[in-house]
Amino acid sequence: MKRKCVLTIAGSDCSGGAGIQADMKTMQANGVYAMSAVTALTAQNTTGVYGIMESSPEFLESQLHCIFTDIFPDAVKIGMVSSAPLIRVIGDSLTKWKASNIVVDPVMVSTSGSRLLREDAQAALMERLLPLASVITPNIPEAEVLTGRSITGEAQMEEAARRLGEMYPGAVLIKGGHQVSDANDLLYDRGRLVWLRGERIDNPNTHGTGCTLSSAIASNLAKGFPMEESIRRAKVYISGALRAGLDLGRGSGPMDHGYAIPETDF
Repeated sequence: MKRKCVLTIAGSDCSGGAGIQADMKTMQANGVYAMSAVTALTAQNTTGVYGIMESSPEFLESQLHCIFTDIFPDAVKIGMVSSAPLIRVIGDSLTKWKASNIVVDPVMVSTSGSRLLREDAQAALMERLLPLASVITPNIPEAEVLTGRSITGEAQMEEAARRLGEMYPGAVLIKGGHQVSDANDLLYDRGRLVWLRGERIDNPNTHGTGCTLSSAIASNLAKGFPMEESIRRAKVYISGALRAGLDLGRGSGPMDHGYAIPETDF
């Protein structure tokens, strides 16, 4: 049986709630075969990040070469990449291998509002990766950084989506979250704006939601669903993972990525 395959290019979260671990769990749950190219190792848990050891550009390039020359991915999800040299390696490799269905989650600003990318890395992201994306998935603070404009309501979200749609050839999904429009996201695709209304689920354990959503979108694109349908299916999946109410760790814990897998008593 030929299984659709999806590659995540991102950092490792040793606690399993975000990064490549969340990506691969999400991909498995969404019925695709998951592969990973690791951009960095992190020492982190639900209370914070305590250390980062970045991959070298040469080793990242070797990982990508191994994947594309053997099990060619049907979609690619790109998460946090913290340096310009790594971003250039990714851009060069995706261009060389003519990768398709590329989902870029431009992780630039933390939930506390802290900038996560140096200026040179941000410039490389905007110049090398965002133009390759089938869809980019910024949250409100990231959309503000990309457009240079403040977003305080739905009208500003629509303006930002249109502007990003003019800047880059792919679709744009601005994630509303609690800051502007609760769980409502905005899709701009080929000149068309679509509000994707979502249910706000009362669960404080939201570690890895951005990673999970973008990986679920990539999984559905790999399976051949159109962009809007892929995003709607991804939102249904993430709502289920939140609704399951997993409660682990002393901080903002992970979601239950395998909520639909039947429990087995041993």
